[in-house]
Amino acid sequence: MSTLGALDDCLQRLPQADGVLVQVAETKGSAPREVGAWMVVWPEGLSGTIGGGNLEFDAVAQARALLQGQAGAPAPGEVRRFALGPSLGQCCGGIVMLRFERIGAADAPALRRRLALNLAPLALFGGGHVGHALVRVLCTLPYAVRWIDSRDEVFPPALPAQVRTEYSDPIQAAVHELAPGSRVLIMSFSHAEDLDIVIACLQRLRQHDDLPYIGLIGSKTKWATFRHRLSARGFSEAEQARVTCPIGIPGITGKEPEVIAVATAAQLLLQAPPAASATR
Repeated sequence: MSTLGALDDCLQRLPQADGVLVQVAETKGSAPREVGAWMVVWPEGLSGTIGGGNLEFDAVAQARALLQGQAGAPAPGEVRRFALGPSLGQCCGGIVMLRFERIGAADAPALRRRLALNLAPLALFGGGHVGHALVRVLCTLPYAVRWIDSRDEVFPPALPAQVRTEYSDPIQAAVHELAPGSRVLIMSFSHAEDLDIVIACLQRLRQHDDLPYIGLIGSKTKWATFRHRLSARGFSEAEQARVTCPIGIPGITGKEPEVIAVATAAQLLLQAPPAASATR
């Protein structure tokens, strides 16, 4: 699979071969993946996963039968029921309904939009070293990343399918246009910009309370300075507590951009998970 993530791997393969999109349509009881989880089965190889094990093994076999036009294969668009019990050699005990759809090159634009709907919105402010490292991590996780900076030249020319760049000057103006439920990570090139973004986020929380996570890169000293300035602007202690600073899992002390990126992504998954956890 492409290191850029399942969606990129799918879109890169699609011009060369038809595949079968297998997507979780419904679950009952314990299941390995959530509704909306998907994989694409190709004549050779897979993109994505619906949870592994015999469930995935059987689904792959049925998808390949559809590709080959075999008798008994799922019809395009058909939903099939899989009981996660002794017959599949899995002890989850639940039921998974899988939809099988044949896809080709002409489906790429619609497929990109459709599969991105299953990704949690995330706004990353700042295109520095840590921002670049974070994008490399986040594009392998279930997030749709909106990458924002006031310097248009900082973004790389090629990006994963689930990352969209945006130039915004002033940078904090983009906060008001974020999708509801966006996770926010703040790491611009200047403390002044960082403070403006934090203020815009807290103002948005007052109006809509729809940003589940606001993370600010920096030290405890930086946050103490920011808190003093936020208090002077009328933000309460409770409002300031909605901001996480420093960011990252406590105890991970490395300063390398890649270390910060992994620690921050782990904190995001803990504090504002993109979907309910599934149990295998």
